[in-house]
Amino acid sequence: MASSKFQSNLMDLQANMLNFAYMLTSNRDDAYDLLQDTTLKALDNEDKYAENTNFKGWVFTIMRNIFINNYRRGVRAATIVDTTDNLYHLNLSQDSGIESPEGSYGAAEITAAIGEFSDDYRIPFCMHVQGYKYAEIAEHMGLPLGTVKSRIFFARRKLQERFADYRYEA
Repeated sequence: MASSKFQSNLMDLQANMLNFAYMLTSNRDDAYDLLQDTTLKALDNEDKYAENTNFKGWVFTIMRNIFINNYRRGVRAATIVDTTDNLYHLNLSQDSGIESPEGSYGAAEITAAIGEFSDDYRIPFCMHVQGYKYAEIAEHMGLPLGTVKSRIFFARRKLQERFADYRYEA
């Protein structure tokens, strides 16, 4: 593909690429960064593009791979490796917030709010929190799978609305 045609095709895809990047990142600034990285990588690897292949698919695959690699790099960077002789850092107590009186009060308040739900919402939500799969909950309650999913969704939404102003401050 001639260089000018390649660049023209790439520029024509920018709006679609931005939408895809936003779908992947859920953040406008990160989406623009991903779009820029993808465009640069596609231009750098123009010679690797094979004629008569799906250009849009090729570019979107580059974008997806960059996103996945960046995500994995971020996870690795956030991992703490304790190299001390006695594993001092691993033995430090971690502040989870639940040990504090404020954290306990929040958990008790959430539990009370869940207890106020009708059985139609409370039972599937509690089972889901305990680790049951949607299909298992549906079978246990004798309900369609979609009904169970929507009840859990609405229970979450009720909790989010109720605790919208609640903020834990350490």
